[in-house]
Amino acid sequence: MRKNKLILPPQTIGIIGGGQLGRMMAIAAKYMGYQVAVLDPTPNCPTAQVSDKQITARYDDMEAIKELTNIADVITYEFENVDLDAASYIEQQGKLPQGAYALQITQNREEEKTLIKENGLPVPSFTIVNSGGECKQALEKMSLPAVIKTCRGGYDGKGQLKITNANDIAEAVTFAEEKHPCIVEEWIPFDKEISVVFSRSQAGEITFFPIAENDHKDHILYETTVPASISESLAEQAHEAAAVLAEKIHVVGTFAIEMFVRDEQIFINEMAPRPHNSGHYTIEACNVSQFTQHIRAICGLPLTEISLLQPAMMTNVLGEDLPGTLQAMQSCSDGFVHLYGKDEAKAKRKMGHVTFIGATEEAVQQQVKRFKEERQ
Repeated sequence: MRKNKLILPPQTIGIIGGGQLGRMMAIAAKYMGYQVAVLDPTPNCPTAQVSDKQITARYDDMEAIKELTNIADVITYEFENVDLDAASYIEQQGKLPQGAYALQITQNREEEKTLIKENGLPVPSFTIVNSGGECKQALEKMSLPAVIKTCRGGYDGKGQLKITNANDIAEAVTFAEEKHPCIVEEWIPFDKEISVVFSRSQAGEITFFPIAENDHKDHILYETTVPASISESLAEQAHEAAAVLAEKIHVVGTFAIEMFVRDEQIFINEMAPRPHNSGHYTIEACNVSQFTQHIRAICGLPLTEISLLQPAMMTNVLGEDLPGTLQAMQSCSDGFVHLYGKDEAKAKRKMGHVTFIGATEEAVQQQVKRFKEERQ
């Protein structure tokens, strides 16, 4: 068990990535008294608006990475596509407690799925393909529907294609030719999707947030409901699988694992080595948020024991939802509105979220209903 490297306020936390996750990390850090520096290529990005300093540069700009490393006492990241050379450099300087390995695994779906499979955890069957021909062969051996995804990159439904029947195979072959290497996966018809969000300290202590149940629209997370309507035995399965992976990947900080649920069995879908959209509800609904717990973990502080204060629902505000959300705010007292300070509202772009909490799940549903009516 390694010893915690302690970082105390007003020391500086560096954040690679200036989007909404970095913004909420920075807010949590500022509440605790830390200084915050962010590296992002976009001037006045969402994180920079609440930070002390911005380094405006590409994520793979090693001079900028060295500058951030020099001014920060500890560094974290808000997305998984961090340049691995940059991450390795920061780790060598002793300032990246999360390490580069978690990034290496979660950046590559082949490595991610292989690690899950090698540890005996349930995952949809998959084949890695490096050409259109290999894709065709894989699909001939796999029952349809199936899905093909790029091994690297892709989020919110981007970088993937569903193959519903034989008529879709030609499109999948073209996809593989253009974007290889790819992963062809069995399509799991699931009852629901859940996410396990947890935090792990440098010393290996793990705390789990209440398991969330997710609803997607157009491959983008639409709503998260807590607590998830699952049995205790299924929750235990999910926690045990997450704990195994956390140990193998040497997780430090907040981490998320999305899982499909079918007939009281879990199938692991994807992992994110950072706070997650489905954990935003924790800001109001728990005694400690996923962001504060993340800051505590990377700074070597003891983790807070987690409790759910009230049932909750979080709904994302996409670009097309923003005008209605601003309208609802004028007449509706329900909901905690978080807007991310992005410069331009685009369709399907995450501009914010709203969290509703109440004494009962029914009370939460009533709040959501009222807010949506005002948003029309």
